Amino acid sequence: MKTDQLNRLQKRLRRKTGEAISDYHMIEDGDRIMVCLSGGKDSYTLLDMLLGLQRSAPVRFELVAVNLDQKQPGFPEHVLPQYLDQLGVEYRIVTEDTYSVVMDKIKPGKTMCSLCSRLRRGILYRTAGELGASKIALGHHMDDLVETLFLNMFHGSRLKTMPPKLVSDDRRNIVIRPLVYCREKEIARFARARNYPIIPCNLCGSQANLQRVQIKNMLAEWEKQSPNRVVSIFKSMQRVTRSHLLDTGLYDFASMTVESAADLEELDLAFDPQPGLIPGFLSNPERKPVH
Repeated sequence: MKTDQLNRLQKRLRRKTGEAISDYHMIEDGDRIMVCLSGGKDSYTLLDMLLGLQRSAPVRFELVAVNLDQKQPGFPEHVLPQYLDQLGVEYRIVTEDTYSVVMDKIKPGKTMCSLCSRLRRGILYRTAGELGASKIALGHHMDDLVETLFLNMFHGSRLKTMPPKLVSDDRRNIVIRPLVYCREKEIARFARARNYPIIPCNLCGSQANLQRVQIKNMLAEWEKQSPNRVVSIFKSMQRVTRSHLLDTGLYDFASMTVESAADLEELDLAFDPQPGLIPGFLSNPERKPVH
């Protein structure tokens, strides 16, 4: 990639990261942010974006990079310390043999992600407390959020995804995802151009039966047919019409009356108009107007 192309891509990713941070109030003055660095393209890009914003943001915040060495066979434990030393970034390498625990508990052929993520999450939460971090930053991007939406719909019968900001399971930490406006394909291009020392995950990355992989393939096929389909789905999660879903805990259907419908934002058409159709007409253009 040419230098000017790299600069434009970097500016675009940094702008999107800054917009997400602003929209969801992710970073405040005086924050100490623990950046979870796995050695993959997403976490390298996350650290890069936050370092850039740290120099120009109107608020002051600290960064400390944390890597969890799970003692996977062949893990190049020297790579991240060397990289972070060159950057001059404060960091901590946490060593915990979660690999042996996962391999012992999970039967062959079963996915390891659930147990692995629970163990990893607990260790990172503990580390955040030890480091005095006020926020934990993760490198999930737009594609991750859309994939998670479908995973929860297909396999959990629930309409939810990874929020850009949340209180952690232990209720002691705030987790942020500053890359939620960034596309994975742009992050991948940026990582290749920056020549990050990528460390592949030999645990979860080598599992062929992951449901997330199937969802990713499905979305890739959709994008071939309709470019930016993932962006449209993502934007729909930002524009929720409560009265047009079915959750009785989210919307009070029981007390709904014509007179009580004061929230004009919730008054919507039963069916959104189709492009090219004149409002008031049925989908058959030969039909007469509906009065």
